[in-house]
Amino acid sequence: MQVDKTTLQDISIFHREEEQSVFYHLNRTQTNGGREYLRYLLSKPLNSIADINDAQNTIKDLLQAHKLLPVTITNGTIMVLESFLDAGVDNYPATPNVINSFTYKWGSAADYSITKYSSSHFVGFVKDLQTIAATLLSNAKSKQLTIWCERINGLLQRPELQTMLQWQRDRKQSPKEVLWVGRFLKLHFKQQTQELLDIYNKLDAYTSLALACKEYQFVFPVINESKEPFIKAEGFYHLLVKKPVCYDVELNRNTNFMFLTGANMAGKSTFIKGVGIGIYLAHIGMGVPAKAMEISLFDGLLTNIQVEDNIMKGESYFFNEVKRIKRTVDKLSDGKNWLILIDELFKGTNVQDAMKCSLAVIEGLCKTGNALFVLSTHLYEIAEPLKQYSNIDFRYFETSVENDQLVFGYHLQKGVSNDRLGYLILKREGVIEMLEKL
Repeated sequence: MQVDKTTLQDISIFHREEEQSVFYHLNRTQTNGGREYLRYLLSKPLNSIADINDAQNTIKDLLQAHKLLPVTITNGTIMVLESFLDAGVDNYPATPNVINSFTYKWGSAADYSITKYSSSHFVGFVKDLQTIAATLLSNAKSKQLTIWCERINGLLQRPELQTMLQWQRDRKQSPKEVLWVGRFLKLHFKQQTQELLDIYNKLDAYTSLALACKEYQFVFPVINESKEPFIKAEGFYHLLVKKPVCYDVELNRNTNFMFLTGANMAGKSTFIKGVGIGIYLAHIGMGVPAKAMEISLFDGLLTNIQVEDNIMKGESYFFNEVKRIKRTVDKLSDGKNWLILIDELFKGTNVQDAMKCSLAVIEGLCKTGNALFVLSTHLYEIAEPLKQYSNIDFRYFETSVENDQLVFGYHLQKGVSNDRLGYLILKREGVIEMLEKL
């Protein structure tokens, strides 16, 4: 699925303040490498149903086997091995024995100490990998997981490793064994060890997604082969909201455009971003925040939510809005299935101009049958001329006023809102009173 950096930022997959990102809320990794691979996974949505289903199976397999897997491999273990592989140490004896090992131990004390510590971690590491591969292969449905585990088993077939795997975990290695392991690791198994570390980092990243699925009680969406784009979601919600309201959403070729209205703070932006996050997670093979979801495979996701001006280029806010819409129209011309999310179209110009521009854009986009649209606006006046289009679904978030206080229900309703509560918010926050006292 095609996305750009603006879209990833708009739906907060990544965020300048990490705690506000989807990445942060899904990160349960134990290693630095796992964390970076998780970042990679979240930046590369998949392009085929087969790949998505296999990613789902990878997460499901790890979720099922998680409690059976060893937990002794830590970030410290990984860092020790990576550091040792790059460390410069005195040459080891070609054939370690009691005498030359004793000489090395005392003549190169610092290097011996590093080697001893690292060899102990290495033996524990390969033992745990052997257990991980055996456990996962026993019930693996994921092709990718099977490939990784079979590769682990293949690399562990070396006679030297088979000897180490017979040792007890708490075995105290003799100086001869320390140098033998160190020499083997540095001179004969360096590249293979880096490959094993890479596989473990990938397992760590996918395990993180599995643990997040369990914690948040996500469901795995069904990705349909349909050539026409559609979304059917029951009880979906925004991942980053602490006490979210759930929504039911259905968009398809017959009703492919949601026209969303409501007052400030009513929930429009949260809803739109929630839709984007759900569809995006589905395309990396992740579970989604919903009771149930079935969707088509999307070729691309494009957003127009947090447009900014560009002082260095002399580009105004409105100009960049126009550029983003132009990019959207250009993408839609490729005939592929797109999901387009637009929040508050044309905020950067006066009301009359914004109404004229918005109406022109919406009427143009309505002609597109190969995309789904969710668009929010404060310009409820343009709803009337748009009612001639049968493919537009008019929805709004209701608000009310009780004792001069705003009440937000955050429930999606059929129809168009004409709430104008900006002045009330200004008054509620005491701004009107402060101005009167100037």
